Amino acid sequence: MKTMLVTGGAGFIGSHLCDVLLTLGHNVIALDNLYLGCRENVFLAEKNPNFKFIKADILDDAALEKVFNNHRFDTVFHLAANSDIARSSSDTSVDLNLTFMTTYRVLDAMRAHGVKKIVFSSTSAIYGQTGGKAVAEEYGPLLPASHYGAGKLASEGFIASFVENYGFKAWITRFPNVCGERTTHGILHDFIAKLRANPNQLEVLGDGTQAKPYLYVKDLVEAILFVCDNVDDKINVFNIGTEGQTLVSDIARMVIDSMGFSTKICYTGGDRGWVGDVPKFAYNLDKIHSLGWRATNTSDQAVQHAINAMLSTEMAK
Repeated sequence: MKTMLVTGGAGFIGSHLCDVLLTLGHNVIALDNLYLGCRENVFLAEKNPNFKFIKADILDDAALEKVFNNHRFDTVFHLAANSDIARSSSDTSVDLNLTFMTTYRVLDAMRAHGVKKIVFSSTSAIYGQTGGKAVAEEYGPLLPASHYGAGKLASEGFIASFVENYGFKAWITRFPNVCGERTTHGILHDFIAKLRANPNQLEVLGDGTQAKPYLYVKDLVEAILFVCDNVDDKINVFNIGTEGQTLVSDIARMVIDSMGFSTKICYTGGDRGWVGDVPKFAYNLDKIHSLGWRATNTSDQAVQHAINAMLSTEMAK
């Protein structure tokens, strides 16, 4: 039985990862400051004696030191970060602190305590404006369009340097838009909230032609662990995604139909939703496909499954 640290463990993706790690028989320590995470996300996990939740801020040196002093970790799954890309455009410190500095603090704590394995959640945002070209892991130059993407790219750089300097091993998984139950923000969350407030009209940012791959959260967690189990180089970098892209206009219609409304869609105009948005994106997934993993759900299926799960959860409350 191994002991795993999951930073951001009460978050959308982190809580799903904790659930799967527990089913695999591991001890799991979830660290989260609940800035975006929610204690309710780990309600079921906390019934497992192999799970422990710690409310603490990674940027609090004393708190982080205590976590590493009290536990001997085999692997750190580092998911803690700002994930509200639009917000960071108006507050430039958000991704410096919550996306990059959290990574640096975790890396330095690992170095100090002899923890050698890190699994890092990166993002398609590091690639920047690609014009919809299907990008592979070797694509460059990497010119992020958002502070979030820049923070993740800087984090990847420091992970690489810690690998070379201190004998770490790293698994870097770059994923696109992720959808599913427990999400706290994002397009599906926003559309459902807007329609609850006004079922007669839905404001959609941009012109609706934005197209990106959407990956179901359970497929993502499966892929992360698949990569960890099947490659063991010093640095292992993989795009994780699914087949196809989904138009924003189609997402709006899927949410409206699933909620049973006859709603007028009003677009704000322009080819993107906000400063730093990447309106069109596609992955080349040859590397992970050749390893033997493919997503169960297409992008459209992922969106529909996520809508169904979110509405079902909402009704149960």
